[in-house]
Amino acid sequence: MAGSDNLQQIAQVLKSNGTDGELVLGFREIAPEDINLNEPVFIVFDGLPVPFYIESFSKRGNTKALVRLTDICSMEDVEEIAGKAVYVEEESLPEMSLEEDGYAALIGWLLLAPVGEDIDEEDMEVEEIGEITDFVDIPNNPCIEVETKNGAVMIPLHEDLILSVDPENLEIIMQIPAGLL
Repeated sequence: MAGSDNLQQIAQVLKSNGTDGELVLGFREIAPEDINLNEPVFIVFDGLPVPFYIESFSKRGNTKALVRLTDICSMEDVEEIAGKAVYVEEESLPEMSLEEDGYAALIGWLLLAPVGEDIDEEDMEVEEIGEITDFVDIPNNPCIEVETKNGAVMIPLHEDLILSVDPENLEIIMQIPAGLL
């Protein structure tokens, strides 16, 4: 995409809500409340990012929000952008860290698991399990939801199962208990 090197996807337009242009956005990597409502969001049309300002914003659950954008006023407008990615400029994103944001910061990361029994970090072979799509804070049993090739799976997020965390590449390697995948 030309001119969009500093844009990062934060959400996707899931569907319309009603008939007057209100959208349901599904968020990834950041929580809906972390959006700077004073900064524009961008949707790409014909390879070019087009800015939209948020007129109203109402959080729905941990990963969704009802949103009104400038110039999106009808079902037809929504249908034109349904399924499209929503971006923000990277500078307007909050810095995320596991220490401050807890495990919810893992949303959008890639979950990897060792192949076979060899979990020696030096020459460990790993396979891609899927993208972490949600964090579920169950008391004494926090879990991550992962979108795998076979559908969504809940995996316990226990420190004994985490083999390595790579914040630079947004990857986590975990030993996944038998029978979960």
